[in-house]
Amino acid sequence: MGTDTAHETATGATALAERKREQRGWYFYDWACSVYSTSVLTVFLGPYLTSVAKAAADADGYVHPLGIPVRAGSFFAYTVSLSVIVAIFVMPLAGAAADRSGRKKPLLALSAYIGAAATTAMFFLGGDRYLLGGLLLVVANAALAVSMALYNSFLPQIAPPEERDAVSSRGWAFGYAAGSLVLVVNLVLYLAHDSFGLTESTAVRICLASAGLWWGAFTLIPLRRLRERRSIPAQGRTRTGTGLRQLLATLKDMRRHPLTLSFLLAYLVYNDGVQTVISQASVYGSEELRLDQSSLITAVLLVQVLAVAGALGMGRLARAYGAKRTILGSLVAWTVTIGAGYFLPKGSPGWFYALAVGIGLVLGGTQALSRSLFSHLVPAGKEAEYFSAYEMSDRGMSWVGPLVFGLAFQLTGSYRDAIVSLVAFFVIGFVLLARVPVRQAIRDAGNPVPTRI
Repeated sequence: MGTDTAHETATGATALAERKREQRGWYFYDWACSVYSTSVLTVFLGPYLTSVAKAAADADGYVHPLGIPVRAGSFFAYTVSLSVIVAIFVMPLAGAAADRSGRKKPLLALSAYIGAAATTAMFFLGGDRYLLGGLLLVVANAALAVSMALYNSFLPQIAPPEERDAVSSRGWAFGYAAGSLVLVVNLVLYLAHDSFGLTESTAVRICLASAGLWWGAFTLIPLRRLRERRSIPAQGRTRTGTGLRQLLATLKDMRRHPLTLSFLLAYLVYNDGVQTVISQASVYGSEELRLDQSSLITAVLLVQVLAVAGALGMGRLARAYGAKRTILGSLVAWTVTIGAGYFLPKGSPGWFYALAVGIGLVLGGTQALSRSLFSHLVPAGKEAEYFSAYEMSDRGMSWVGPLVFGLAFQLTGSYRDAIVSLVAFFVIGFVLLARVPVRQAIRDAGNPVPTRI
């Protein structure tokens, strides 16, 4: 009897060590790919690709991709939108294929290295090669979305229910830490490019390519440590078809779990507010508050650094109060922070930094806990397919908030009115999430209910 107990203890200890090792490997994909989101999308690519498009524009300021007249200043935004459309069609295919085959790692590797290669190739965006830039952006963005759906789908498999909030939070913290580290190095290179004997254009292209090399190099760690699991046959499994057919089939299957859909709707609304604040805060800072570029870059770094602490801190709060209550609390904090942003004085970077502090402290935690909470609502055997729908909620509807922001400015002529209009996303998201009975949703998905959720 004693021998059996000792054997079981040793087996349990080995399993725990293996799980922790796999979790540590999983964190490193956030570490690998978040640099693309921070350095490439948030800071460098938009202004640089716009300048390349302007260099290729005609006398009226238009470029003509595929013969379609497009203002050079709009080319980057339209390209990002196109990448979202591509991702929406590819993600359900990749998710369903991963669940059916039980081979997520090869698909994760394929999407990650396509994205990393496209990002590294941005080094060649010189002169007037705006079409090359647009193509690489579409490929990299779509590949990132597919890889994140596959990466997120490992969470229910590598962490038992009681660990998921903490594991998801650490993943986000790793990502923000990497983004901060590489952004500091890139900004030193960019701001001191003359000292390194580089032109401004060359410095930007090095920064873009370095994000791709970082992405590819650190992706090796999760690929080595994550392990495949035999695919679990799921009731009502959809067949893989064309992108549109698979998308419709996935959404139809999700109707069998209406409470999961209710959570996705709430997430869609409040996350749209989050993404719009991220994308439009610099516009508010420069156009309404009249802040210079160095102040805006400092604010971006503040958000990145504090998001690490915010993600870990909210993970601890979730252990004490449950993920749902903690997310609801974060939405209250978002509402107060954005409401306060309406009153910021012009020409005062200190107050804008205070706004960045408020955003950073809730940004990472809101995203991390939403991911871990959703992982409890996914039926076994459909992790990649359902996380593809989650990524579509994250990326595919992120145009609504900017549209509201733009319309508010167009109707009022005030960026203050535009920024405060985003409060509605957090208030509505709070109401929708508060109405979701998550314990029942977890039971309906066939999963064990954690003690705190």
